[in-house]
Amino acid sequence: MNGSVIAGVPLGFLVSTVVMAVFVAFGLWPPSTHGPRATLPYLLGTVSSELYPLMLLLAVAPTALALVDGDLDLPRGLWALALPALTVLGIGLALARGLGSRPALERALAGGVGTPVPLPGPAGVGEVLRVLLAPVRWPRRGVVRVADVRYGPAPGRANLLDVYVGRTRPSNGPVLVYLHGGGFFSGGKSREARLLLERLAGRGWVCVTANYQLHPARFPTQVIDAKRVIAWVRSQGPAYGADPTRLVLTGGSAGAHLAMTCALTADDPAFQPGFEEVDTGVSAAVGFYGYYGRVTEDAASSPAGHVRPDAPPVLVVHGTHDPMSPVEDARAFAGVLHDASSGVVMLAELPGGLHAFDRFASIRSAAVAAAVEAFGDAVVSGRLRGAAR
Repeated sequence: MNGSVIAGVPLGFLVSTVVMAVFVAFGLWPPSTHGPRATLPYLLGTVSSELYPLMLLLAVAPTALALVDGDLDLPRGLWALALPALTVLGIGLALARGLGSRPALERALAGGVGTPVPLPGPAGVGEVLRVLLAPVRWPRRGVVRVADVRYGPAPGRANLLDVYVGRTRPSNGPVLVYLHGGGFFSGGKSREARLLLERLAGRGWVCVTANYQLHPARFPTQVIDAKRVIAWVRSQGPAYGADPTRLVLTGGSAGAHLAMTCALTADDPAFQPGFEEVDTGVSAAVGFYGYYGRVTEDAASSPAGHVRPDAPPVLVVHGTHDPMSPVEDARAFAGVLHDASSGVVMLAELPGGLHAFDRFASIRSAAVAAAVEAFGDAVVSGRLRGAAR
């Protein structure tokens, strides 16, 4: 070894290739997310499991530059190319898992509907570019976002929502409401599901995403806020071209918990104090990478504590490699609901999917958005309303 060179290989090159290999490994085999030390691995894994073009660029560029500049002493330093090669293979494996999301979603929908349900393709060239160029993000030109509309009395930003709608306002368009994740401690209405919201808004839906009160607000304050969003859609949605009688409620992580709890507690006065007379029923519910357990010691703080025979159609979408909310928990919730409900309950397990897979525009999140569109269209058209298993 001479200075910063090891066996013909610069130390800086070795460090960068090791870092990239670990980066990709976090996405393929995510470590447990429990504890403060897990934050960085979780964030790195979320990126590397979704953004394949970016990861390929970061993996290949240092090696290509080192070869072009003659920094590697070949053939003596040829051994150092093994790790970048393995990293590229790892990115290929992550890509293969991402491509497996679409058939997994089609199988889940076919199982619920009883016939094959091919997913619609990309919503134009813009969606393809969003996936290829992520994490760069820009709004769809045909979609308008009306930001920071107040829907409830909580101070600050806690009771604000955004409305996504096509520039040519729809007439009696169906509604999709999205509730963000964050464990009831963090998160915001503009972080996840942008691809989904803008895709459906461009297809004639009226899409709403809302903040809600976080810690130290105690459960069920968050459920009450979510019901207030539904109440807002009922009263104010028509001004944006919405048909509030056709409403699909969705959410990710803690937002999935809220979506399912609201869907299973329609018109329950315990969760809508002061607006008990408002119809808070929904046409269907979709949960992404959801937490479906208890928030307090009370069984009523879990959506599983409210399963009912007349539940609306439900689609549960979960990654097989989710380190924060294990897929086994999603299976258990879907099983409990399936056994209790006479309606359609679908479970789609996404190969290699981690938590928050809709934070970026990606192959996986685009497939999920297409599946929600297909599911939502089947619901609001009446093909899934009251369907038997």
